Amino acid sequence: MKFFNIVAVLFLFLTTNIIAQTPNDYLSKEFHKERRTILRAKMPENSVTVVFSNPLRNRANDVDYIFHQDPNFYYLTGYSEPNGVLVMFSDDQTEENGNFYNEILYVQKRDKRAEQWNGKRLGTEGATKELGFEMAMNAEDFVKSTIDFKKFDKVFIEKFKDDYRDLGGADVFNLVKSFKIKAGYDPSIYLSRMQEYVYSNIAENPIESSANVISIIDRLAIRSPEINEDDLIKGYKTAATDALKIEFQQKISLALKPKTNINLDFLPEQMATMREVKTAEELVLLTKAVRISAVGQIEVMKAMKPHMSETELQGIHEFVYKKYGAEYEGYPSIVGAGNNGCILHYIENNRTKVGNELVLMDLGAEYRGFTADVTRTIPANGKFSKAQKEIYDLVYDAQEAGIALYTIGASIQAPNLAARKIINEGLFKLGIIKTVDEKHNYFPHGTSHHIGLDVHDPGNYVNFEENMVITMEPGIYIPDGSPCDEEYWGIGIRIEDDILVTKTGPINLSGEAPRTTEAIEKMMAKKSVLNDFILPNLDK
Repeated sequence: MKFFNIVAVLFLFLTTNIIAQTPNDYLSKEFHKERRTILRAKMPENSVTVVFSNPLRNRANDVDYIFHQDPNFYYLTGYSEPNGVLVMFSDDQTEENGNFYNEILYVQKRDKRAEQWNGKRLGTEGATKELGFEMAMNAEDFVKSTIDFKKFDKVFIEKFKDDYRDLGGADVFNLVKSFKIKAGYDPSIYLSRMQEYVYSNIAENPIESSANVISIIDRLAIRSPEINEDDLIKGYKTAATDALKIEFQQKISLALKPKTNINLDFLPEQMATMREVKTAEELVLLTKAVRISAVGQIEVMKAMKPHMSETELQGIHEFVYKKYGAEYEGYPSIVGAGNNGCILHYIENNRTKVGNELVLMDLGAEYRGFTADVTRTIPANGKFSKAQKEIYDLVYDAQEAGIALYTIGASIQAPNLAARKIINEGLFKLGIIKTVDEKHNYFPHGTSHHIGLDVHDPGNYVNFEENMVITMEPGIYIPDGSPCDEEYWGIGIRIEDDILVTKTGPINLSGEAPRTTEAIEKMMAKKSVLNDFILPNLDK
């Protein structure tokens, strides 16, 4: 065989194997294109949607956090790099050469030096070939573009967080800055949700009801004191006469209808409606993320020992994730022993020995962008005490009652109400609360949220629909020093599963991880592959 043939065969072998070793089960370009088609169909005539990627964020000095794409941007494009912009038009636009287009994806420009340090960029060619865009341009072209956003009846964007660094060039900071100038964006005319709520109350109620309206404002101001700093609200509250109140009411009514073509509500609302129901393609990846997380719980149950630290237990979970090819954790891992389990979002995970406590473990793998959310609470010594089992079984019964209500057409609020009823009755029976109706903080959160590209995926939270995936996570948290029998102090228990809503009833996607006290104790009695994994002592 001639030398050049050998080289060609070797090159083919190497490139084929490199390609084979790269994950190929991401969402397809057809998925993203269909999402854009659906969104465009909902846009009114003569409108444009503009979506920005996430920026790079700094961790410390010259080290950045691992980049994570904005979920809405990824959902619509599949582009997983920073410094991108998607522009979607409701109607066809015409190029100078006469060709038509209705969308443009702006991406990072190819740069040999940057790619040598930080990895290959997709570039415009990759955006057309890999992502299926007919028109892709470099991000710097967006800054230079002559798109007249003021000519459109509506410009749909999401509210800017304005938390970007200025890295120079066509980074997100300057892409957003460029858009604001082109579109004439004035942040002062937009209201916060709380402002809008208060303004609406003032505008919609007759002056005769102003005392009631002011009472509502005062109650809201307890948790949102900035309301009292609003000049129009302040003027309405302190107006000495009805005529003056009417004057402020009219000004507030006008403020509810800002004179701008920029709309901040349409895009989040449409994204919530689209993302709350999963496609078959999404369900494959989301189910994989959930099952990986469930296996992590199983392996920790087998490996758990009282001498272990919270950090070590976290590491076992996350090792399982990596073993299955999950890129990241979907959110900061929560591993809390004893009283630490009573802190809802405890992420320090720094207790050096879990002892004979219950250990609450709330973790989720992120697989190809999709995030699970699975929680188990288990006894470090492998056996539930009487008090621990009483509280655990109460949470389990509440979860079972809630899961049964994950049926098409039922209210998404129904499982929370059912769980709360069971928990209140159980706490009363155990003497932890004095009456069934007593207000308490032992169950301070709701039970149900969407999962998907976000651990708290957007949704409208009205009724269950087919192919929604929603958590069911009741919990009871009794911190040390609580006004109840000391045997319950330091018990924090949450059981959380990811439930798929189907025509034939709910499916527990994370059901592989044991949930009952009996099944957990049985699993914890099994041998772990990590039992013989012993590292050298570095303290000697």
